[in-house]
Amino acid sequence: MPTNILMPALSPTMEKGNLSKWLKKEGDTIKSGDVIAEIETDKATMEVEAVDEGTLAKIVVPEGTADVDVNAVIGVIAAEGEDVKTIASQSIDAAPAAEAAPEDAPQTKAEPATVEQGAAISAPQGLRGEREPANVPVASKGEEAAARDAVDLGARIFASPLARRIAKDGNLDLSQVNGSGPHGRIVERDVKAALASPRPVVATQAKAAAPAPVQAPGPKPAATSDETIKKMYPAGSFEEVPHDSMRKTIARRLVEAKTTIPHFYLSVDCDLDALMALREQINAAAQKDKDGKPAYKVSVNDFVIKALALALIRVPDANVTWTEAAMLKHKTADIGVAVSIPGGLITPVIRAAETKTLSTISNEMKDYAARARNRKLKPEEYQGGTSAVSNLGMFGIKNFAAIVNPPHASILAVGAGEKRVVVKNGAPAVATVMTVTLSTDHRAVDGALGAELISAFRTLIENPMGMLV
Repeated sequence: MPTNILMPALSPTMEKGNLSKWLKKEGDTIKSGDVIAEIETDKATMEVEAVDEGTLAKIVVPEGTADVDVNAVIGVIAAEGEDVKTIASQSIDAAPAAEAAPEDAPQTKAEPATVEQGAAISAPQGLRGEREPANVPVASKGEEAAARDAVDLGARIFASPLARRIAKDGNLDLSQVNGSGPHGRIVERDVKAALASPRPVVATQAKAAAPAPVQAPGPKPAATSDETIKKMYPAGSFEEVPHDSMRKTIARRLVEAKTTIPHFYLSVDCDLDALMALREQINAAAQKDKDGKPAYKVSVNDFVIKALALALIRVPDANVTWTEAAMLKHKTADIGVAVSIPGGLITPVIRAAETKTLSTISNEMKDYAARARNRKLKPEEYQGGTSAVSNLGMFGIKNFAAIVNPPHASILAVGAGEKRVVVKNGAPAVATVMTVTLSTDHRAVDGALGAELISAFRTLIENPMGMLV
């Protein structure tokens, strides 16, 4: 039978994507592993490989289409021996598979399939609608209807079948859950997060004689509507530039981070004189090719990345990630580095930065920055990490505080190195000084631990030879 090609979820934050280009046309033979399309996500433009063989019978979503929902049908592959023309003539619903499936049929998951660290870009699971896990019973039509009746409270609630089933098993009222899926749809992760959070316990007949009333939450402050905002400015005095997928994702994640993570800030000044002298020596010693181009050129930011990584290894209790059930203590220091690209930013990760030389870090960052601006980074190159660096010193910014980027528990904001009058040996002196601010997730890295981490960082920066030993 024909196989639907679904819009894959190529990153954990992806809910929609742009189908940039089809690399195969209708009637072309497709083999497993063939690159069939290019998808533009909120982070990068990536190639999608086929996991089935056959003939591309129909292109459902034409190239150049924006905001295609994850798991929407974008094309159809006819198996060997099937009539391609007949399949191509059939009407195909491009909506996500779980929305189109009948209630009494086995449901397919409409939630984005996340890409694990180190997974292939093609993420084959994203090309097919995944079945529910085998150990989860498929509810009958009557059970699904009963579940909806129990949670809808007189109003329609948009939730995936799997989310409804988990909510029912956990005795969770879906009207109390905020959806993070497309168009506010409640998906599996929303229900699991709600179940993990403290909530009023609803007594059942088996546990108590009378059910305990559940008080509905108060109304949330409503954001000012677009129309209200636009009315504040004279007509014709502005141009509307629609948000692209990257800007939408950045906005959503920053609001989530700032409202759910208790931020704590610590700032120190670092003397850069010794570092600047060592940097000059290292760069002067770089081997040159026949054209006179040096093999590397180490920057202050490269020292910062290395110093933060070594500081995290020296203070292992700060090299962590917070989860509701446990603290994840990392064995290596994987440092994300914020890179500005058109329309937003991305954070490629230097893996095990504590083990790498300054020249290796420098060359990796140059490669990442170039490919990031062309949106050619692979998911495993920008996902994860244990901490991050955000450097605005090249713009002349003296100091600032950055927002922690989950799943990190900290981020280091780096200001410009500048000449300042300081006291050395009891007398005024001029030194090159850089202000850095460590933002931490106070649930994971509290004040004293954060102070220990930033103190270790300053020691390394002011005694940079220690990074070479």
